[in-house]
Amino acid sequence: MGAIPTGVVALTDRRLARRPLPEVVAAAVAGGVRWVVLREKDLPRPERAALAAELRAILAEAGGTLVVAGPDPLDGDAVHLPAAGPYPPPDLPLVGRSGHDRAELARLTTEDYVTVSPVHPTRTKPGYGPPLHPEGLADLIRASPVPVLALGGIETPDQVHACVAAGAVGVAVLGALMRAEHPAQAATALTRAFEEAVTTLTRAFAEAATPEPRTRHAEPKISDPGQRPAVATDAVSNAGLRPGVTTAGSSLTAQSGHVRPQPSTATTAPGGQPRPSTATTEGAAQDGRRQ
Repeated sequence: MGAIPTGVVALTDRRLARRPLPEVVAAAVAGGVRWVVLREKDLPRPERAALAAELRAILAEAGGTLVVAGPDPLDGDAVHLPAAGPYPPPDLPLVGRSGHDRAELARLTTEDYVTVSPVHPTRTKPGYGPPLHPEGLADLIRASPVPVLALGGIETPDQVHACVAAGAVGVAVLGALMRAEHPAQAATALTRAFEEAVTTLTRAFAEAATPEPRTRHAEPKISDPGQRPAVATDAVSNAGLRPGVTTAGSSLTAQSGHVRPQPSTATTAPGGQPRPSTATTEGAAQDGRRQ
């Protein structure tokens, strides 16, 4: 699988557009859109293919991609299929599919991505639903075997943030761009919201993955200030660690039950011979001075 649609994905509807569709798409691209799904299924194939070629040229200047709704790529290499079929999907470099529930997601096979809808009530399809809302979107994203684009009634930056927080890799937008008096400004606002949401989510993941700083050794827990810490003689490891003081505290080391090594108290000299006691050594020195 190559690149898949991310960010703000524009869906076309020339009937809703305030200007000729190529102008609206060009304005959306100027506002940051890099993926466009061409619908306009009612057009005869020659007219639709000519429109697809015109939109591809606009997107190519910005490094964007045109996806064609339906199984016919119109001389391209990317299609978006309805949930109803065809199955299996055509063998093309990029294939997307529409989905609305767990049953439809379970039918996905070689598709590269799926749109999940409707997230919110949509003016484009009144009564279509019921809406999933961000909670339902997140539930279906967890069930999806492929990346998910959120679709349906997404018109504001806050809605974009909520979709990204739910796990969507992008938002598919129709009315907010097609109906916009200034589609470039609308695209800029939604694209900026997506980028901000991704940055926030990335930072949260990074902070969650960073371990909290730990002190090298936890302080011994002493209930009586005048009491010396007890030596945990049973905490000597097979690797030859010396007895240590049992520790307690908030650090992971302390909570794990590990102990802090203590200075050596060995009474055996190298070679296995008993080491003379301090008192014996001092006494011998004094006898020598008397002689």
